[in-house]
Order: sequence, then structure tokens, then C-alpha cells
Amino acid sequence: MTVVLEKPPVLDSPSTIPDAAATAPARDRRRRSSSLSLLRRPGVIIALAVVAFALLAAIVPSLFATHDPTATVPVDRLLPPSPSHWFGTDELGRDLYSRVVHGSTLTIAATLLAIVIALVGGLALGILAGFVGGAVDSVTMRVVDVFLAIPGLLLALAIVTALGFGTIPVAIAVGIGIIPGFARTTRAEVLRVKTLPYIEAARAGGASWARILFTHVLPNSWGPVAVLAVLDFGAAILAVAALSFLGFGAAPPAAEWGTLISNGRSFLITAPWVSLLPGLFVALVVLSLNHLAKSLEEVQR
Repeated sequence: MTVVLEKPPVLDSPSTIPDAAATAPARDRRRRSSSLSLLRRPGVIIALAVVAFALLAAIVPSLFATHDPTATVPVDRLLPPSPSHWFGTDELGRDLYSRVVHGSTLTIAATLLAIVIALVGGLALGILAGFVGGAVDSVTMRVVDVFLAIPGLLLALAIVTALGFGTIPVAIAVGIGIIPGFARTTRAEVLRVKTLPYIEAARAGGASWARILFTHVLPNSWGPVAVLAVLDFGAAILAVAALSFLGFGAAPPAAEWGTLISNGRSFLITAPWVSLLPGLFVALVVLSLNHLAKSLEEVQR
């Protein structure tokens, strides 16, 4: 009679037991790998180049401009695009390309200020509603819903009418107009992160609510908010340009993208490039920002 001895089950060694703490570095490695793969896409490279050009032009416009943006040459008025004037000239003979480059300073500055206002206000409201909860959440979100019911551009138009004309009032108006979107996104992310197991573990370990908020909740809620910031940067550019188009921006001869588009309305038949080329440049910048936001969203998944 043959006796078959069964091997005792091999217990998993500590090294084979999945470590929950190791999932975060693995996730970070996957995100870094996804980011590197995005940089190999032609569309992302082109979008980055366009956005980088717009930002650099806003910081050092003289580096890219080919002419003095305020120099008038009446004999060269309404010239079509050429090697000497890449975007042509306007009704006063000013180089349109140089004015677009210099106009990026005021437009990008106003957009950055608007995004900062929206981030600060939206994060504060979203964290207050999502982290505190209860009646505070209900009241805060009802106020946000009221502002969401009003189109952002219409709200910005009402605010800038009350504040007055100029680049800073336009930036404040646009920033207030997009606060509700940041508030809702932040609240949703805070509510999601607040219910995760490691938050409960940190609370059980004696961590204070302030430490949980700044150490765990905010860092893990930042991804979608950053994507929204990039996406709303393009929307804010359109809103700033629209208000400038309506005459609420900086006074002449200062150049803003919306003002440049508005100045060519009287020459759409005889000299369409005066409005068309600045408008195409603004559209290209906004589309590039939207493409980058979509790519960042893929990395966050």
C-alpha cells in the first residue's frame, strides 16, 4: 500500500502579499509613462508649441514682433499679408502680426488673473461644501446653482458693466463667471476622496480633520481641477476676447485680441484679413488648450 503524502500548503511570504502602499508608486509610474507617450503624439507637440508661443509672446513680445505695434504708416494701410507684413496691416498702416503678438500680453494676463480668481473662489466653495457637508453643502450648492443658471458670458457682462472698463475689470468679471464650474468639480472630487478607505484609516489613526484635508484630500482631488483649469483657460480667453470685442477692454491704442478682431469689422469685404487672421490665431490657441486638456484627462484616468 502506497501512502501519498500531500505537501503542506505554502503560505505566502510577506514579500508575496500585495502591499497596498505600493499601489500609489505604481500608479505614479503609469501616469509618467502615459505622459511620456503623450509627448510623442504630433497633435500634443503642436498644441504645446502653439501655447508656448502664446505664453512667451505675452512675456517678451518684442522677441517675436517684427514691427512697432503702434507705429502708423498711412501709405501702407490695409496691405494684404506678405513677407514684410505676415498678417497684413490695419486701417492705420500698423503691422497686424506685431499687434497680435503684443496683444497677447494683455489678453493672457487678464486670462491668468481670471483663472486664479476662479481657482481660489471655486476651491474654497467646493472644499467648504464637500468637506463640511450638511446644511453648509446644501446652501453653498444652491447659490452655485443659481450662478450656473446664468450663462457665464452674460454674468461676466453684467459684472464688467458694474465695475467699469479695462483689463482688470474684465479679468475679474470673467473669473467670477467661471467660479461655479470649479466649485462643483472640487466638491465632487472632495466627496469622492473623503469616502475612500485610507481617509477612514487616517481618521481612525487619530489624524485631525485639517491634516486629512491638506495631506490626503486636497492632493488627491487636484487632478480633475487642473484639467478643468486648462480647459477653462481657453474658455476664459474667448470670454476676455468677447468682452474686448464689445469694447469693455483696454482703451486704444493698446492691443487686445478681441479689440483687434473688432477693429476689422468695417473692412470684412475689402480687407478680411484684419479680423480673420487675429481670429484664427485666437481659435488656434483655444483649440490647442482644449487638446492639451483632453490629453491631461487621459493621463488622469
